[in-house]
Amino acid sequence: MTGEGGRRPDPLERADDVARAMRDLDRRAFLPPDQRPHAQEDRPLPLGHGLTCSQPSTVATMLRRLHVPVGARVLDVGSGSGWTTALLARLVGPRGEVLGLELDPGLAQWGAGNLAATRQPWARIEPATPGILGREVPGGWSRVLVSAAAPRLPDALLRQVADGGRVVLPVRTTLWVVERRGETFVHRRLGSYAFVPLR
Repeated sequence: MTGEGGRRPDPLERADDVARAMRDLDRRAFLPPDQRPHAQEDRPLPLGHGLTCSQPSTVATMLRRLHVPVGARVLDVGSGSGWTTALLARLVGPRGEVLGLELDPGLAQWGAGNLAATRQPWARIEPATPGILGREVPGGWSRVLVSAAAPRLPDALLRQVADGGRVVLPVRTTLWVVERRGETFVHRRLGSYAFVPLR
């Protein structure tokens, strides 16, 4: 996928875009009131129901490794408070599309309200379907972000990625980036991280 004017986006430029998006979209606005004083701390913060808002350095790493192009169609699995969905929306811009899925209906509703406050109508958060990981769309997703740890690489989700697309996701305690090249999936380890389990 190319950027504006047909030019392929420079990954370093997109990395800078991640930093700008994180400055513009304050994590504080996506936290429960009792956690807002801790918004600047680089650690996971509880959202209730055993779920957390991931620490900023981890989110930044995942977004940079996802290499999100302007205009991309992105799936955000485990959208939680809506912060990652809002950040992805900022990266894809108005010509893109972001769908956040959250299994907890109450959290999905709260996250959707937080996202709506950012005024990015090309992004939305919906409740996930119990027992089904992700959501299939015609042509597949160009990028997929997963913010909870799967017990193994989820083949059903990888098949929802478009040819040339990429997924960043944790499996147990290892963060992976997976790129689809036709019917081949290329896997790379990104290091060890702690995430809540994918339900």
